[in-house]
Amino acid sequence: MSQKIFIKTFGCQMNEYDSNRIYDAVKKIGYKKTDNYEEANCYLLNTCHIRDKAKEKVYHEIGRVKKIFRSRKKPLVIVAGCVAQAENYEMLKREPYIDIVIGPQSYHKINDSILNHTKKKEETEFDAISKFKYFNKIKNNSGKISSFLTIQEGCDKFCHFCVVPYTRGPEYSRPFKQILDEAKYLADTGTQEIILLGQNVNAYKNEKYRLSNLILEIEKFTKIKRIRYTTSHPKDMSDDLIEIYKNSKKLMPLVHLPVQSGSDKILNLMNRKHTISEYHRIYEHLKEINSSIEFSSDFIIGYPDETDDDFQKTINLMNDIKFINSYSYIYSARPGTPAFNLNQVDQKKAKERLISFQKIAKKIKTQYRKSLTGKISSVLFENKIQNKNKYFGRDEYFNSVIVESNKDLTGKIQDVRIIDSNQNTIFGKIISNVKQESCAA
Repeated sequence: MSQKIFIKTFGCQMNEYDSNRIYDAVKKIGYKKTDNYEEANCYLLNTCHIRDKAKEKVYHEIGRVKKIFRSRKKPLVIVAGCVAQAENYEMLKREPYIDIVIGPQSYHKINDSILNHTKKKEETEFDAISKFKYFNKIKNNSGKISSFLTIQEGCDKFCHFCVVPYTRGPEYSRPFKQILDEAKYLADTGTQEIILLGQNVNAYKNEKYRLSNLILEIEKFTKIKRIRYTTSHPKDMSDDLIEIYKNSKKLMPLVHLPVQSGSDKILNLMNRKHTISEYHRIYEHLKEINSSIEFSSDFIIGYPDETDDDFQKTINLMNDIKFINSYSYIYSARPGTPAFNLNQVDQKKAKERLISFQKIAKKIKTQYRKSLTGKISSVLFENKIQNKNKYFGRDEYFNSVIVESNKDLTGKIQDVRIIDSNQNTIFGKIISNVKQESCAA
């Protein structure tokens, strides 16, 4: 009789990729995925440590599981991901209900950990080579139109606010052929869009190969229609990568390039290793090569020692570049990072700044989306919305698009005339003849 595993994933796209690969692994020992808590024999929580109170969210979630299984047989409880890596054995001591703690670089050990579970266990060694060597032998059964593919893990940048170097380890780039083999398998099993992932994805370097080489090789796969990558660091935005945007037909024209602050002083305190003028040069170079390129970014508001003038410079950058999408948060002090003990900005002031910033970001995003009305967008449709004659897809700029259709659009790239939008979704109609101005124009 097969066992059932419930997997809950928090955080980044890399965690989503990892959760899928964990499931690919545990299928080998008889586990089937379930979306129902109550019927799980194994409960796995894949955690993220980037935001504040991440650890407490884990214990809260475990508390919910304890209540659900109070009158039932206890499932095997596994905490995976970056909180597991950061807290490791301390989690087992604090919460006896947890059976196994396993970090992101030890997922190749998960089947052995489950099969040989007789006592509390933690696996948190940094061993990315063994991990990917193991998963290279197990097919990535994404089964999705758009699939994630991790090509790089870890970080050597050591931004003073960030826990990634401590939870994901040093930068490691997977072997070039190993990635291409996985990409080909994904293409052969229905994937049409590949999103290349890494903590610093554009730092990818394996032997003589860079991210640009990977993109050019994957572009040769006929079944792959679109390529994206995330998340990039400005320091690694090399000329060879920028030049690809000149002629590539499959690399999408949205560049997600986290800047974090518009102030050189704050960037220096963050140890970001780039300046605003360097960021502007990347922006201008890409725009010169391909004027249809748009940008999205990440921002930290209220970093220690941020003054009103520093904050205004961040506002200025937003107004200058007009990011079509942005992710902004109040600075969250993470234990063990260099910035943890710095003098914090008053939380009331930080919240006021965040609200002010997000109002401007929302206005820019709204204006951008309104400008799309009446234009033509090329949309790759991923799935039908349950119980409705509506289909969900994404345009070239990763905007969510919904249309009504009596025909099955899954896996098709269609021209869509934009008729309306809100902050989260664009609405359109399928057209057969393109006469209107394209969104990329």
